[in-house]
Amino acid sequence: MIQPPEIIRVTKPRVSCDGSGEIPAALGHPRVFLEIDEHGYVDCGYCDRRFVLAGSVADTPEIAGLPDIPSGASL
Repeated sequence: MIQPPEIIRVTKPRVSCDGSGEIPAALGHPRVFLEIDEHGYVDCGYCDRRFVLAGSVADTPEIAGLPDIPSGASL
């Protein structure tokens, strides 16, 4: 069974991800900037973290089951 993505709630539509968190940033991935669009969330193309805009249409308990949206990974 595939594990659901790590979900991070944010307050701004532009976020960055470098794969760090509990590990040092040097062990993560290159920093990418992601833009949350009208779907209310975006997924990091490297580590699959899901960033959800607080108060958006996607800010629901069912967010883990929604399809991947990595569109912002190339910004």
